Amino acid sequence: MFLKKNNFSSTEEITGWGLYPRFNVLKKNPKNIDELTEAAKTPSLIARGNGRSYGDSSINKVNTIDMKNFNRFLHFDESEGLLVAEAGVLLKDVIDTFLPRGWFPSVTPGTKYVTIGGMVAANVHGKNHKNSGSFGNYVHWIEIINIDGEIVRCSRNENSDLFFWTLGGMGLTGIILNVAFFLKSVKTAWIKETTLVAKNISEAFRFFEDNLNSPYSVAWIDCYTKGKSLGRSLVMLGEHAKINEIDFKNKSNPLKSPKKRRISIPFYFPPFILTKFNVRIFNFFYFLNGRIGRRTKLVEWDTFFYPLDKISNWNKIYGKKGFAQFQCVIPLTNSKKAITELLNCISNSKSFSFLAVLKRFGTETSYFSFPMEGYSLALDFPINSNNLLLMKVLDEITVKYGGRFYLAKDSRIKKNIFEKSDNRISEFRKYRQNKIQKKFSSIQSDRLNL
Repeated sequence: MFLKKNNFSSTEEITGWGLYPRFNVLKKNPKNIDELTEAAKTPSLIARGNGRSYGDSSINKVNTIDMKNFNRFLHFDESEGLLVAEAGVLLKDVIDTFLPRGWFPSVTPGTKYVTIGGMVAANVHGKNHKNSGSFGNYVHWIEIINIDGEIVRCSRNENSDLFFWTLGGMGLTGIILNVAFFLKSVKTAWIKETTLVAKNISEAFRFFEDNLNSPYSVAWIDCYTKGKSLGRSLVMLGEHAKINEIDFKNKSNPLKSPKKRRISIPFYFPPFILTKFNVRIFNFFYFLNGRIGRRTKLVEWDTFFYPLDKISNWNKIYGKKGFAQFQCVIPLTNSKKAITELLNCISNSKSFSFLAVLKRFGTETSYFSFPMEGYSLALDFPINSNNLLLMKVLDEITVKYGGRFYLAKDSRIKKNIFEKSDNRISEFRKYRQNKIQKKFSSIQSDRLNL
Protein backbone atom coordinates (compact mmCIF):
# COMPACT_ATOMS: atom_id res chain seq x y z
CA MET A 1 0.00 0.00 0.00
CA PHE A 2 1.52 3.32 -1.14
CA LEU A 3 1.01 6.28 1.18
CA LYS A 4 3.56 9.03 0.54
CA LYS A 5 6.61 9.61 -1.65
CA ASN A 6 9.49 12.06 -1.51
CA ASN A 7 12.67 11.71 -3.61
CA PHE A 8 13.75 8.09 -3.12
CA SER A 9 11.76 7.70 0.12
CA SER A 10 8.18 6.56 0.66
CA THR A 11 5.96 5.65 3.57
CA GLU A 12 4.49 2.22 2.93
CA GLU A 13 2.79 -0.70 4.62
CA ILE A 14 5.19 -3.62 4.33
CA THR A 15 5.41 -7.14 5.70
CA GLY A 16 7.63 -10.15 5.47
CA TRP A 17 6.73 -13.06 3.19
CA GLY A 18 4.33 -14.40 5.82
CA LEU A 19 2.22 -11.21 5.51
CA TYR A 20 2.26 -11.02 9.31
CA PRO A 21 2.72 -8.69 11.09
CA ARG A 22 2.21 -5.50 9.06
CA PHE A 23 3.93 -2.16 9.61
CA ASN A 24 3.73 1.34 8.19
CA VAL A 25 7.37 2.34 7.73
CA LEU A 26 9.60 4.83 5.98
CA LYS A 27 11.32 2.96 3.14
CA LYS A 28 14.15 4.33 1.03
CA ASN A 29 15.01 3.09 -2.47
CA PRO A 30 18.50 4.36 -3.31
CA LYS A 31 19.54 3.89 -6.93
CA ASN A 32 23.30 4.38 -6.59
CA ILE A 33 26.07 4.41 -4.01
CA ASP A 34 25.70 8.16 -3.33
CA GLU A 35 22.01 7.81 -2.56
CA LEU A 36 22.73 4.71 -0.47
CA THR A 37 25.35 6.56 1.55
CA GLU A 38 22.91 9.41 2.07
CA ALA A 39 20.12 7.01 3.11
CA ALA A 40 22.46 5.37 5.62
CA LYS A 41 23.10 8.58 7.56
CA THR A 42 20.08 8.14 9.81
CA PRO A 43 20.67 6.94 13.41
CA SER A 44 18.76 3.68 12.91
CA LEU A 45 18.28 1.50 9.81
CA ILE A 46 18.10 -1.99 8.33
CA ALA A 47 18.81 -3.10 4.77
CA ARG A 48 16.11 -5.11 2.98
CA GLY A 49 16.47 -7.41 -0.01
CA ASN A 50 13.49 -9.01 -1.76
CA GLY A 51 11.42 -9.34 1.43
CA ARG A 52 11.56 -13.13 1.54
CA SER A 53 12.33 -13.42 5.26
CA TYR A 54 8.98 -14.38 6.74
CA GLY A 55 8.57 -11.85 9.53
CA ASP A 56 10.02 -8.55 10.72
CA SER A 57 13.76 -9.15 10.40
CA SER A 58 14.24 -6.80 7.41
CA ILE A 59 11.97 -3.99 8.60
CA ASN A 60 12.92 -0.84 10.51
CA LYS A 61 10.15 1.65 11.24
CA VAL A 62 12.45 4.65 10.92
CA ASN A 63 14.55 3.67 7.92
CA THR A 64 14.18 0.49 5.85
CA ILE A 65 16.62 0.61 2.94
CA ASP A 66 15.55 -1.32 -0.16
CA MET A 67 18.63 -2.84 -1.84
CA LYS A 68 16.99 -4.19 -4.99
CA ASN A 69 18.54 -1.53 -7.23
CA PHE A 70 21.99 -2.89 -6.39
CA ASN A 71 21.58 -5.83 -8.72
CA ARG A 72 24.65 -6.08 -10.95
CA PHE A 73 27.16 -8.85 -11.51
CA LEU A 74 30.62 -7.33 -11.04
CA HIS A 75 33.04 -10.13 -11.93
CA PHE A 76 33.18 -13.86 -12.62
CA ASP A 77 36.25 -16.07 -12.56
CA GLU A 78 35.44 -18.99 -14.84
CA SER A 79 38.45 -21.01 -13.64
CA GLU A 80 37.16 -21.43 -10.07
CA GLY A 81 33.55 -20.31 -10.20
CA LEU A 82 34.05 -17.18 -8.08
CA LEU A 83 31.24 -14.69 -8.65
CA VAL A 84 31.27 -11.11 -7.34
CA ALA A 85 27.80 -9.60 -7.18
CA GLU A 86 25.98 -6.70 -5.60
CA ALA A 87 23.79 -7.58 -2.63
CA GLY A 88 20.50 -6.96 -4.45
CA VAL A 89 21.12 -9.60 -7.14
CA LEU A 90 18.45 -12.31 -7.08
CA LEU A 91 19.52 -15.94 -6.85
CA LYS A 92 17.22 -16.58 -9.82
CA ASP A 93 19.37 -14.28 -11.95
CA VAL A 94 22.51 -16.11 -10.85
CA ILE A 95 21.04 -19.43 -11.97
CA ASP A 96 19.60 -18.07 -15.21
CA THR A 97 22.96 -16.54 -16.13
CA PHE A 98 25.44 -19.16 -14.98
CA LEU A 99 23.70 -22.55 -15.16
CA PRO A 100 23.90 -22.49 -19.01
CA ARG A 101 27.67 -22.08 -18.49
CA GLY A 102 27.84 -25.09 -16.15
CA TRP A 103 27.65 -23.43 -12.72
CA PHE A 104 25.07 -23.76 -9.93
CA PRO A 105 24.76 -22.37 -6.36
CA SER A 106 26.78 -24.40 -3.88
CA VAL A 107 23.96 -23.92 -1.35
CA THR A 108 20.43 -22.76 -2.06
CA PRO A 109 17.36 -22.19 0.13
CA GLY A 110 13.88 -23.30 -0.93
CA THR A 111 13.24 -20.24 -3.09
CA LYS A 112 15.30 -18.59 -5.82
CA TYR A 113 13.64 -15.22 -5.21
CA VAL A 114 16.07 -14.22 -2.47
CA THR A 115 18.86 -11.69 -2.82
CA ILE A 116 22.52 -12.54 -2.33
CA GLY A 117 22.67 -10.06 0.55
CA GLY A 118 19.72 -11.83 2.18
CA MET A 119 21.44 -15.19 1.74
CA VAL A 120 24.46 -13.83 3.61
CA ALA A 121 22.37 -12.16 6.33
CA ALA A 122 20.48 -15.40 7.06
CA ASN A 123 23.45 -17.64 6.15
CA VAL A 124 20.91 -19.79 4.36
CA HIS A 125 21.01 -23.56 4.31
CA GLY A 126 19.67 -26.04 1.79
CA LYS A 127 18.89 -29.69 1.27
CA ASN A 128 22.64 -30.43 1.33
CA HIS A 129 23.59 -28.96 4.71
CA LYS A 130 24.64 -32.28 6.20
CA ASN A 131 27.49 -32.53 3.66
CA SER A 132 28.04 -28.97 2.44
CA GLY A 133 27.09 -26.68 5.32
CA SER A 134 25.56 -23.23 4.91
CA PHE A 135 25.98 -20.60 2.21
CA GLY A 136 28.69 -18.88 4.26
CA ASN A 137 31.05 -21.78 3.61
CA TYR A 138 31.24 -20.57 -0.01
CA VAL A 139 31.51 -16.83 0.66
CA HIS A 140 35.02 -15.58 -0.11
CA TRP A 141 34.59 -12.01 1.08
CA ILE A 142 31.91 -9.42 1.84
CA GLU A 143 31.94 -5.64 1.47
CA ILE A 144 29.88 -3.87 4.11
CA ILE A 145 28.94 -0.26 4.83
CA ASN A 146 29.76 0.19 8.52
CA ILE A 147 28.49 2.61 11.16
CA ASP A 148 30.79 5.36 9.86
CA GLY A 149 29.52 5.04 6.30
CA GLU A 150 32.76 3.43 5.14
CA ILE A 151 32.93 0.44 2.80
CA VAL A 152 34.85 -2.29 4.63
CA ARG A 153 35.91 -5.62 3.15
CA CYS A 154 35.88 -8.62 5.46
CA SER A 155 36.79 -12.27 5.05
CA ARG A 156 38.12 -15.18 7.08
CA ASN A 157 41.52 -13.47 7.19
CA GLU A 158 40.58 -9.77 7.12
CA ASN A 159 38.21 -8.19 9.68
CA SER A 160 37.27 -11.76 10.52
CA ASP A 161 34.96 -10.98 13.45
CA LEU A 162 32.84 -8.76 11.21
CA PHE A 163 32.82 -11.50 8.57
CA PHE A 164 31.64 -14.29 10.88
CA TRP A 165 29.07 -12.20 12.76
CA THR A 166 27.65 -10.99 9.44
CA LEU A 167 27.00 -14.59 8.33
CA GLY A 168 23.65 -15.24 9.99
CA GLY A 169 23.67 -11.81 11.66
CA MET A 170 20.41 -10.76 9.96
CA GLY A 171 21.85 -7.49 8.65
CA LEU A 172 22.63 -6.25 12.15
CA THR A 173 26.35 -5.69 11.54
CA GLY A 174 26.08 -3.28 8.61
CA ILE A 175 24.73 -2.87 5.08
CA ILE A 176 25.89 -5.77 2.92
CA LEU A 177 26.95 -4.19 -0.36
CA ASN A 178 28.97 -6.70 -2.43
CA VAL A 179 29.59 -10.43 -2.02
CA ALA A 180 32.17 -12.74 -3.57
CA PHE A 181 31.08 -16.39 -3.46
CA PHE A 182 31.84 -19.67 -5.16
CA LEU A 183 29.48 -21.52 -7.48
CA LYS A 184 29.95 -25.22 -8.16
CA SER A 185 30.46 -26.93 -11.48
CA VAL A 186 27.63 -29.13 -12.80
CA LYS A 187 27.32 -31.11 -16.03
CA THR A 188 23.56 -30.98 -16.51
CA ALA A 189 20.49 -29.02 -15.45
CA TRP A 190 18.83 -32.18 -14.18
CA ILE A 191 18.51 -33.86 -10.79
CA LYS A 192 18.25 -37.59 -10.27
CA GLU A 193 15.58 -37.83 -7.58
CA THR A 194 14.78 -40.91 -5.51
CA THR A 195 11.66 -41.01 -3.33
CA LEU A 196 11.56 -43.22 -0.25
CA VAL A 197 8.15 -43.83 1.33
CA ALA A 198 8.37 -43.79 5.12
CA LYS A 199 5.40 -45.26 6.94
CA ASN A 200 6.15 -43.21 10.07
CA ILE A 201 8.64 -40.74 11.51
CA SER A 202 10.94 -43.48 12.84
CA GLU A 203 11.35 -44.89 9.36
CA ALA A 204 11.93 -41.39 7.97
CA PHE A 205 14.83 -40.90 10.42
CA ARG A 206 16.26 -44.26 9.39
CA PHE A 207 16.12 -43.30 5.72
CA PHE A 208 17.99 -40.07 6.42
CA GLU A 209 20.69 -41.80 8.45
CA ASP A 210 21.06 -44.60 5.90
CA ASN A 211 21.60 -42.05 3.11
CA LEU A 212 23.98 -39.53 4.66
CA ASN A 213 26.15 -39.66 1.55
CA SER A 214 23.32 -38.52 -0.71
CA PRO A 215 24.15 -34.95 -1.81
CA TYR A 216 20.61 -33.68 -1.20
CA SER A 217 17.86 -34.94 1.10
CA VAL A 218 14.57 -33.56 2.39
CA ALA A 219 11.29 -35.00 3.64
CA TRP A 220 7.70 -33.89 3.30
CA ILE A 221 5.69 -34.95 6.37
CA ASP A 222 1.99 -35.62 6.76
CA CYS A 223 1.24 -33.88 10.08
CA TYR A 224 -2.21 -35.37 10.55
CA THR A 225 -1.48 -39.04 11.01
CA LYS A 226 -1.39 -40.64 14.46
CA GLY A 227 -0.34 -43.82 16.19
CA LYS A 228 1.80 -46.17 14.11
CA SER A 229 1.52 -43.82 11.12
CA LEU A 230 2.62 -40.70 12.99
CA GLY A 231 4.82 -38.60 10.73
CA ARG A 232 4.50 -40.72 7.59
CA SER A 233 6.71 -39.09 5.01
CA LEU A 234 8.13 -38.93 1.55
CA VAL A 235 11.91 -38.67 1.81
CA MET A 236 13.40 -37.20 -1.38
CA LEU A 237 17.06 -37.83 -2.19
CA GLY A 238 18.77 -36.01 -5.02
CA GLU A 239 22.01 -35.61 -6.92
CA HIS A 240 23.09 -33.67 -10.00
CA ALA A 241 22.63 -35.96 -12.96
CA LYS A 242 25.56 -36.86 -15.21
CA ILE A 243 25.33 -36.51 -18.97
CA ASN A 244 25.07 -40.28 -19.47
CA GLU A 245 22.08 -40.38 -17.10
CA ILE A 246 19.81 -37.90 -18.88
CA ASP A 247 17.44 -38.57 -21.77
CA PHE A 248 18.89 -38.75 -25.26
CA LYS A 249 16.88 -35.73 -26.44
CA ASN A 250 18.50 -33.55 -23.75
CA LYS A 251 22.10 -34.66 -24.29
CA SER A 252 22.66 -32.16 -27.09
CA ASN A 253 22.08 -29.33 -24.60
CA PRO A 254 22.38 -30.87 -21.13
CA LEU A 255 22.45 -27.54 -19.29
CA LYS A 256 19.08 -26.45 -20.67
CA SER A 257 15.82 -27.34 -18.96
CA PRO A 258 12.30 -26.72 -20.28
CA LYS A 259 10.60 -23.48 -19.30
CA LYS A 260 7.47 -23.93 -17.24
CA ARG A 261 4.66 -21.46 -16.84
CA ARG A 262 4.15 -20.06 -13.35
CA ILE A 263 0.72 -20.13 -11.76
CA SER A 264 -0.36 -16.82 -10.24
CA ILE A 265 -2.47 -16.35 -7.11
CA PRO A 266 -4.21 -13.01 -7.87
CA PHE A 267 -6.14 -12.64 -4.59
CA TYR A 268 -6.12 -13.67 -0.95
CA PHE A 269 -7.86 -17.00 -0.40
CA PRO A 270 -10.94 -16.89 1.85
CA PRO A 271 -10.59 -18.85 5.14
CA PHE A 272 -13.01 -21.65 4.15
CA ILE A 273 -10.60 -22.93 1.47
CA LEU A 274 -7.63 -23.70 3.72
CA THR A 275 -9.35 -25.79 6.39
CA LYS A 276 -7.98 -28.72 8.35
CA PHE A 277 -10.24 -31.07 6.38
CA ASN A 278 -9.04 -29.79 3.01
CA VAL A 279 -5.39 -29.95 4.05
CA ARG A 280 -5.89 -33.49 5.31
CA ILE A 281 -7.35 -34.50 1.93
CA PHE A 282 -4.46 -32.83 0.11
CA ASN A 283 -1.94 -34.66 2.30
CA PHE A 284 -3.62 -38.00 1.64
CA PHE A 285 -3.40 -37.64 -2.14
CA TYR A 286 0.11 -36.14 -2.05
CA PHE A 287 1.35 -39.11 -0.03
CA LEU A 288 -0.54 -41.54 -2.29
CA ASN A 289 1.00 -39.98 -5.40
CA GLY A 290 4.47 -40.37 -3.91
CA ARG A 291 3.73 -43.95 -2.95
CA ILE A 292 2.53 -45.10 -6.37
CA GLY A 293 4.81 -42.90 -8.51
CA ARG A 294 8.24 -43.75 -9.91
CA ARG A 295 10.76 -44.08 -7.10
CA THR A 296 13.70 -42.81 -9.16
CA LYS A 297 13.32 -40.23 -11.91
CA LEU A 298 14.97 -37.24 -13.54
CA VAL A 299 13.50 -33.85 -12.68
CA GLU A 300 14.44 -30.29 -13.67
CA TRP A 301 16.51 -28.36 -11.14
CA ASP A 302 13.61 -25.93 -10.70
CA THR A 303 11.20 -28.72 -9.73
CA PHE A 304 13.57 -30.27 -7.21
CA PHE A 305 14.86 -27.16 -5.46
CA TYR A 306 12.01 -24.67 -5.80
CA PRO A 307 8.61 -26.38 -6.04
CA LEU A 308 6.72 -23.47 -4.46
CA ASP A 309 8.29 -20.93 -6.82
CA LYS A 310 6.01 -22.28 -9.53
CA ILE A 311 3.20 -20.41 -7.78
CA SER A 312 3.52 -16.61 -7.78
CA ASN A 313 2.40 -15.07 -4.49
CA TRP A 314 1.69 -18.45 -2.93
CA ASN A 315 1.64 -16.72 0.45
CA LYS A 316 -1.82 -15.40 -0.47
CA ILE A 317 -3.17 -18.94 -0.11
CA TYR A 318 -3.18 -18.33 3.66
CA GLY A 319 -5.55 -15.37 3.38
CA LYS A 320 -5.26 -11.71 4.33
CA LYS A 321 -4.16 -12.40 7.89
CA GLY A 322 -1.12 -14.26 6.59
CA PHE A 323 0.79 -17.08 8.21
CA ALA A 324 3.69 -17.75 10.53
CA GLN A 325 6.37 -20.33 10.02
CA PHE A 326 7.71 -22.32 12.92
CA GLN A 327 11.19 -23.64 12.17
CA CYS A 328 13.43 -25.21 14.75
CA VAL A 329 16.54 -27.35 14.78
CA ILE A 330 17.04 -30.03 17.43
CA PRO A 331 20.46 -31.46 18.41
CA LEU A 332 21.09 -34.88 16.91
CA THR A 333 20.91 -36.78 20.21
CA ASN A 334 17.42 -35.40 20.95
CA SER A 335 16.06 -35.08 17.42
CA LYS A 336 13.89 -38.17 17.12
CA LYS A 337 12.30 -37.80 20.55
CA ALA A 338 11.69 -34.06 20.18
CA ILE A 339 10.26 -34.16 16.65
CA THR A 340 8.01 -37.09 17.57
CA GLU A 341 6.67 -34.98 20.45
CA LEU A 342 6.21 -31.96 18.18
CA LEU A 343 4.26 -34.03 15.63
CA ASN A 344 2.12 -35.59 18.35
CA CYS A 345 1.32 -32.14 19.66
CA ILE A 346 0.20 -30.97 16.21
CA SER A 347 -1.83 -34.07 15.31
CA ASN A 348 -3.69 -33.89 18.64
CA SER A 349 -4.52 -30.18 18.28
CA LYS A 350 -7.25 -28.33 16.43
CA SER A 351 -4.60 -26.59 14.35
CA PHE A 352 -3.11 -27.57 11.02
CA SER A 353 0.03 -26.93 9.01
CA PHE A 354 -0.20 -26.84 5.21
CA LEU A 355 3.51 -27.49 4.83
CA ALA A 356 5.85 -29.64 6.95
CA VAL A 357 9.48 -30.20 5.96
CA LEU A 358 12.20 -32.20 7.70
CA LYS A 359 15.92 -31.80 6.94
CA ARG A 360 19.12 -33.33 8.30
CA PHE A 361 21.82 -30.83 9.26
CA GLY A 362 25.54 -31.39 9.61
CA THR A 363 27.98 -29.43 11.75
CA GLU A 364 28.12 -25.62 11.59
CA THR A 365 31.08 -23.41 12.50
CA SER A 366 29.78 -19.85 11.96
CA TYR A 367 29.22 -17.56 14.94
CA PHE A 368 25.46 -16.95 14.92
CA SER A 369 23.85 -19.07 12.23
CA PHE A 370 20.77 -21.19 12.71
CA PRO A 371 21.94 -24.75 11.90
CA MET A 372 23.51 -27.24 14.27
CA GLU A 373 24.07 -30.95 13.74
CA GLY A 374 20.65 -32.50 14.04
CA TYR A 375 17.23 -32.24 12.41
CA SER A 376 15.23 -29.20 11.37
CA LEU A 377 11.43 -29.14 11.23
CA ALA A 378 9.61 -26.34 9.38
CA LEU A 379 5.85 -25.83 9.61
CA ASP A 380 3.50 -23.17 8.20
CA PHE A 381 0.45 -22.08 10.21
CA PRO A 382 -2.29 -19.64 9.14
CA ILE A 383 -2.61 -16.78 11.59
CA ASN A 384 -5.39 -17.42 14.08
CA SER A 385 -5.62 -17.65 17.86
CA ASN A 386 -5.46 -21.47 17.97
CA ASN A 387 -2.33 -21.63 15.84
CA LEU A 388 -0.57 -18.87 17.75
CA LEU A 389 -1.23 -20.75 21.00
CA LEU A 390 -0.03 -24.01 19.47
CA MET A 391 3.23 -22.43 18.29
CA LYS A 392 3.92 -21.27 21.85
CA VAL A 393 3.68 -24.90 22.95
CA LEU A 394 5.98 -25.95 20.11
CA ASP A 395 8.44 -23.25 21.25
CA GLU A 396 8.54 -24.75 24.74
CA ILE A 397 9.11 -28.26 23.41
CA THR A 398 11.97 -26.99 21.26
CA VAL A 399 13.67 -25.29 24.20
CA LYS A 400 13.17 -28.36 26.38
CA TYR A 401 15.24 -30.46 23.97
CA GLY A 402 17.99 -27.89 23.45
CA GLY A 403 16.76 -26.66 20.08
CA ARG A 404 16.85 -23.21 18.55
CA PHE A 405 14.90 -21.10 16.04
CA TYR A 406 15.52 -19.71 12.56
CA LEU A 407 15.44 -15.91 12.68
CA ALA A 408 14.76 -15.64 8.93
CA LYS A 409 11.44 -17.43 9.47
CA ASP A 410 10.48 -15.90 12.84
CA SER A 411 7.71 -13.34 13.23
CA ARG A 412 6.41 -13.90 16.76
CA ILE A 413 8.80 -15.66 19.18
CA LYS A 414 8.97 -14.06 22.62
CA LYS A 415 12.23 -12.68 23.98
CA ASN A 416 12.32 -14.98 27.02
CA ILE A 417 11.95 -18.09 24.83
CA PHE A 418 14.62 -16.94 22.42
CA GLU A 419 16.97 -16.25 25.34
CA LYS A 420 16.62 -19.86 26.49
CA SER A 421 17.18 -21.28 23.02
CA ASP A 422 20.60 -19.90 22.15
CA ASN A 423 23.58 -19.36 24.44
CA ARG A 424 25.38 -17.34 21.72
CA ILE A 425 23.06 -14.35 22.13
CA SER A 426 25.17 -12.67 24.81
CA GLU A 427 28.26 -12.78 22.56
CA PHE A 428 26.30 -11.31 19.66
CA ARG A 429 25.03 -8.51 21.89
CA LYS A 430 28.55 -7.91 23.15
CA TYR A 431 29.80 -7.53 19.58
CA ARG A 432 26.94 -5.17 18.71
CA GLN A 433 26.93 -3.11 21.89
CA ASN A 434 26.85 0.69 21.80
CA LYS A 435 27.18 2.16 18.28
CA ILE A 436 26.41 -0.90 16.11
CA GLN A 437 23.34 -1.80 18.14
CA LYS A 438 21.90 1.69 17.81
CA LYS A 439 22.70 2.05 14.11
CA PHE A 440 21.61 -1.29 12.67
CA SER A 441 18.35 -2.62 14.07
CA SER A 442 15.13 -4.23 12.93
CA ILE A 443 11.74 -4.66 14.50
CA GLN A 444 12.80 -8.25 15.16
CA SER A 445 16.07 -7.29 16.84
CA ASP A 446 14.17 -4.83 19.08
CA ARG A 447 11.57 -7.49 19.90
CA LEU A 448 14.23 -10.06 20.82
CA ASN A 449 16.62 -7.55 22.40
CA LEU A 450 19.47 -8.44 20.11
